[in-house]
Amino acid sequence: MKVCLYFEGKEMIKTSGIGRALKHQMAACESAGIEYTLDPDDDYDILHINTVGMTSSAVIAKARARGCKVIYHAHSTEEDFRNSFVLSNQIAPMFKKMLISLYSKADLILTPTPYSKSLLEGYGIDVKIIALSNGIDLNRFHYDEEKVKAFRKYFSLKADDRVVISVGLYFERKGILDFMEVAKAFPDVKFIWFGYTPLYSIPKKIRDVVEEDHPNNVILPGYVKGSVIEGAYANADCFFFPSYEETEGIVVSEALASSANVLLRDIPVYDPWLVHGENCYKGKSNEEFIDMLKKILANECANLKEAGKRTAEKRSIQEVGAELKKVYEAVLSQ
Repeated sequence: MKVCLYFEGKEMIKTSGIGRALKHQMAACESAGIEYTLDPDDDYDILHINTVGMTSSAVIAKARARGCKVIYHAHSTEEDFRNSFVLSNQIAPMFKKMLISLYSKADLILTPTPYSKSLLEGYGIDVKIIALSNGIDLNRFHYDEEKVKAFRKYFSLKADDRVVISVGLYFERKGILDFMEVAKAFPDVKFIWFGYTPLYSIPKKIRDVVEEDHPNNVILPGYVKGSVIEGAYANADCFFFPSYEETEGIVVSEALASSANVLLRDIPVYDPWLVHGENCYKGKSNEEFIDMLKKILANECANLKEAGKRTAEKRSIQEVGAELKKVYEAVLSQ
């Protein structure tokens, strides 16, 4: 059995969640002993396609012509396309129709969470859909003092500096405006938003906030990888992710695996695997975020770090690899 993991525009997506999904799928296949290729011109038995770009239909047609099975990994929905790029809301209905057309070409659809599965089922797609996490590379997120030092040195942090971080593209959907508003309530705390999106591609109100109209205690370092971001997860006082819509949120699993205090917006994608007061904290408004963050920074609430880490461990690359192998074998046997 050989699988083609197809991600269109690998260079363009490498800094996003779907870019990490590629790395996770490769690692999952390796952990389960599954032979794979990234080249759609190779010989293979299953096309596992992950993106919905211009070449997607052609790649699927070629796989079908060769008698290959097709699995579509549905990372995208209309809901998480909205409030992202310039004109995304106007284009969203057409984007949904394109998704339905492409996803319907598959023998089976994978999607990261029960929530995204329910959205796709609501589209009326007549293909079996299975929820399977993108997984998490636990080895990257073990506590490492050297990574913590690298993070604190990178930002010239003092011993008594308190830090709240988030990770995401410059999208309104990701909650970047709320991150800024909450930061205003904590002028003595450093708020760091990791991630980058080309400014020409985002609406003016987001561009203005990123370029100049943000609080003095907010730091926007852009895309940062390696030991600095991994040290940030492990050392920050809180990982605050006020996103309005996700299909999974890989960065949340990364924060949990790092034993971080995690504060999230209370949205359906986290049900049932993340529970307020058990393995994370949640809020529904900036007022609730501020109240919860005050308690977290003052150590006035229960420590949920270990419970969060155990939650992330259930989504390990090895677990995902074993499930992925079962899916591949089932599709081949159809």
